[in-house]
Amino acid sequence: MSIGRILVFLLVMGGLGYGLHAFLIARLVRDPALEGGPKTVVTVAIWGLFGLLFAGMFLSRAPRSIAQPFAWIAFTWMGFAFLLFVALLGGDLVRGLVALAAKAGIGAPIDPARRQFVARAIAAFAGVAAGGVGLRGIVAARARVEVKPVQVALKGLAPAGHGYRILQLSDVHIGPTIGHDWLAEVVATVNAERPNLIVITGDLVDGSVADLAAHVAPLKDLSATDGVYFVTGNHEYYSGADAWLAHLETLNVKPLRNTRVALEHFDLAGVDDAMAAGDGHGADYERALGGRTAERPLVLLAHQPKQIAHAAKYGIDLQISGHTHGGQISPFQFLVPLQQPYVAGLYRHDGRAQIYVSRGTGYWGPPMRVGAPAEITRIELVGEVA
Repeated sequence: MSIGRILVFLLVMGGLGYGLHAFLIARLVRDPALEGGPKTVVTVAIWGLFGLLFAGMFLSRAPRSIAQPFAWIAFTWMGFAFLLFVALLGGDLVRGLVALAAKAGIGAPIDPARRQFVARAIAAFAGVAAGGVGLRGIVAARARVEVKPVQVALKGLAPAGHGYRILQLSDVHIGPTIGHDWLAEVVATVNAERPNLIVITGDLVDGSVADLAAHVAPLKDLSATDGVYFVTGNHEYYSGADAWLAHLETLNVKPLRNTRVALEHFDLAGVDDAMAAGDGHGADYERALGGRTAERPLVLLAHQPKQIAHAAKYGIDLQISGHTHGGQISPFQFLVPLQQPYVAGLYRHDGRAQIYVSRGTGYWGPPMRVGAPAEITRIELVGEVA
């Protein structure tokens, strides 16, 4: 990732972070009219955590030994801050309804003392709610990742291919807060499913090969009759994509870069991530999907769900994607459609092509999962009934 893009990213995130923390100050300090010691403590804590959040994001690409303590504090606070924001927005809605009712002559007039009481009650409720939900989210994110079974009917799949098992990992995000031992447990879970094929649909890492090679080492133990395949996600391009593609080959993980291979029961293709461009990278659908034999089912690996808009033109049968994390922390899933056409689960696109979108196996940023549990996906293929 270029220095310019990093600076733009930090400026955008810094601006959003400043706005979020200014909102928290307004709702947790100004509106409740905190004074004296409590005002000082809450104000310093919020702005101090904002500083740590910015430092943690800035240092997230530093060597893991340096980044890890900052990342745990910064990204955990990011999650709690988002949940606080959501809870306080809910409080604003309540206050707005109360104000409208008062103007309509319903209920008692809102005097300053009552307004202060309501503001303090909302602040207290938001803090308790965000704290409780956030703690449960941390437990969920760090828990053993469960296997999610999905059955997909493929047109043209021969009877011998019925029951073929594809195990999907996506958005693993090995980095400052996810490492070797966690991944080793995931690998053991995958192998226990006795897969025919294992696919990794991008965003495997957040960091360099030099820093994370030891932490991705368990990938070499993955075992499937038809092998292990990988396509890049956007985070690979923040982490040195070429170096990672070469390193994955040493772990018996085969990158599919705008190409396809013929497996026994179907063709498997893969394209670069939608944001990849320059230095020989970028999605090339014609190269990966053009000139295919229409009678053979075609399965495509593409990190971002929106890539199906291009892929469907080539008559693919199934696209397997990730990227969205299923929203990761509710209610973020309602914002995902602003950038992606599908959030999580199995869909049919334009009447023919199917797409499965994983909620992701790891997490990015906040070590939390709220309303969007992580998954190792077991896709079982069956023949489509005419």
